[in-house]
Amino acid sequence: MRTRVCDLLGIKYPILQGGMAWVATAELVAAVSEAGGLGIIGSGQATPQWVRKQVHKVKELTGKPFGVNVMLLSPYAEEIINLLAEERVAVVTTGAGNPGKYLNLLHSAGSKVIPVVSSVALAKRLSRSGVDALIAEGMESGGHVGEITTMVLVPQVVDAVKVPVIAAGGICDGRGMAAALMLGAEGVQMGTRFICASECTVHENVKDAIIKSKDRDSIVTGRPTGHPVRVLKNKLTKKFIEFEETGAPAEEYEKLGVGRMKLAMVDGDIDMGSVMAGQVSAMVQKVEPARDIINSVINEAERTIRLTYSSKVVD
Repeated sequence: MRTRVCDLLGIKYPILQGGMAWVATAELVAAVSEAGGLGIIGSGQATPQWVRKQVHKVKELTGKPFGVNVMLLSPYAEEIINLLAEERVAVVTTGAGNPGKYLNLLHSAGSKVIPVVSSVALAKRLSRSGVDALIAEGMESGGHVGEITTMVLVPQVVDAVKVPVIAAGGICDGRGMAAALMLGAEGVQMGTRFICASECTVHENVKDAIIKSKDRDSIVTGRPTGHPVRVLKNKLTKKFIEFEETGAPAEEYEKLGVGRMKLAMVDGDIDMGSVMAGQVSAMVQKVEPARDIINSVINEAERTIRLTYSSKVVD
């Protein structure tokens, strides 16, 4: 199960934990890294001061590599990039933009830079800029999404670039990991499954909502704004759907959406909060330690791959 991603990032297993805002704090990140994967702090819209405290806390909890996800639309993005270079964080993943102007700084600090992409065109452009790997994320994922499914996106990105590709979106177990590897990916990133890690500090109501969810319980809202988001259905999503049906202006969407993720993830309001989770929510059955999650995914992936190849030999 060792791939170029393991060698690039200095990790045992090619499993990354998604850098989810209000979810991926030091406790979860350290647990994932200690278990052999790559834990990633979700900086979201957080201040540089908060990010630095989280980085220091992870360093206290583990000596293993870890990363920080930077949303490049954040007003603090440049400050956070500078502090990550100063702290010599091993991996920086990015979303909502092009990290090209920060590559020299981060590479000089020894950091690997891995953007999230949702299209082949973006993957090609960022690959040419000199990034170290790419996360190809399909629309099955929770949070901000593109329009292409993981099954279709990953092999096209793999064919289009030479850097390692990490598959994300709709992956929560070993079968999903095996499928991603068959598509040419050299690792996977999982978000929703790790929300239900025992070390994750989100409100218990969120974990319960994910575990109780069914196959059609996630929905994409906000398409008219150009920033679609996948969340679990609740009273808030009904409001967003009403906005879409009545053609409400973008300002109304923004006003309704302010603070909603914290309301769910921290305060536990799963009715009017934004419960960002992927379609795999219906496949997550329990809360368990991050180490158990990683071990079960790796063992199932190896078993699935062995069975696939052994059956081909028999045929």
